[in-house]
Amino acid sequence: MKKGTFRVLFFTLILGVLSSYAQDSLVKKKSVTIQRDSTALFGGIGITKKSTDEAALLIGGYVSTYYAYYTDETNINGMVQAPAVAPRNKEFGLNMALISLKYNSKNVRGNFGLHFGDIPKAIWPSELNMIQEANVGFRIVKGLWLDAGAFRSHIGVESTQPRENIATSMSLVDNFEPYYFAGAKLTYVLNSKLSLQLNAFNSFNTLVDYNKDKLFGFSAVYDPNDKISITYNFVTGDETPDTVSLKQRRYYNDLYATMKFNKLSVALEANYGWQENSDLKDTTKNAVFYSGLAVLKYQYIKKSALYLRGEYLSDPNRALTGIISFGDHVMGTTLGVEYKPFSNVALSAEGRILQSENAIFKEKNYKTNQRYEFILCLDVSF
Repeated sequence: MKKGTFRVLFFTLILGVLSSYAQDSLVKKKSVTIQRDSTALFGGIGITKKSTDEAALLIGGYVSTYYAYYTDETNINGMVQAPAVAPRNKEFGLNMALISLKYNSKNVRGNFGLHFGDIPKAIWPSELNMIQEANVGFRIVKGLWLDAGAFRSHIGVESTQPRENIATSMSLVDNFEPYYFAGAKLTYVLNSKLSLQLNAFNSFNTLVDYNKDKLFGFSAVYDPNDKISITYNFVTGDETPDTVSLKQRRYYNDLYATMKFNKLSVALEANYGWQENSDLKDTTKNAVFYSGLAVLKYQYIKKSALYLRGEYLSDPNRALTGIISFGDHVMGTTLGVEYKPFSNVALSAEGRILQSENAIFKEKNYKTNQRYEFILCLDVSF
């Protein structure tokens, strides 16, 4: 995209949001709130439940920097294997610089985010690479909303933004789930505790579709109280090119829960799915995959916390992992510490060990089934 075209699109969006706000203001008394765009502890992007008569425009900025060290010397276009957060080895880097706008009123809402850095370069598509999200929605009737555009993924408890996670890095469990979708969502908020959603997207993890089939899904968020949230997501779609006769429809179930108790925060996730005609030994059989993680964070003093994560992924037929052959399974353990001198500043240091069945990591002149990692990360939100 040419710089001139990009500027026109950006300022057109700004004018559109402000115009919408101005129109709302003629109906009822409104005000604009400018504040940080995210205070999330967990990265699971659940269903938005709150709407307000007061129009609010949130303008946010976020910068995440890092230094990373990996014992695995495999280099793929300057990145480590299975890259997401902190993808460059033995380097200082910029995870992300993000500028975002979020607009919410009684009848209209929207999100727009531009990001730059190693995370979008490593895992975002070449098409619309700078767009983290760009979606708009309107209220059909009370509690029922229709949103469309480009969305950050709602699948998985962890996010591509380190500030939204307990740990800095993403587990392999969430690393092989979608990062983004392009499509539409129909959301119904039954009450303060339960929300349901039907969605349709181009595909499992692309913004631009490459076949005629679409990805369809269902989501439900249940919040029994302000300390516990439970989310279930289901998606199904066929990623096979139109020219291929043997179709490989995928079915994916994602269940996660978050809990907050005084000084302790807990997140649990479990996934199960299958893909038709994808068994490597017999293409008439289904390929089955499953995964899970548990992550805990303990706030031992006011500004500092310890966190621990365990993860497990089994995808022997590589339906999700593609060219990376972990074997029957791969496991990981992460231990880290976080220091927050201010509410919008976080400094974290973490170590992780991954252990796969196959020896896919490279260390000096030999192959190994283990990878050791160290990540130092500084995040600031504006």
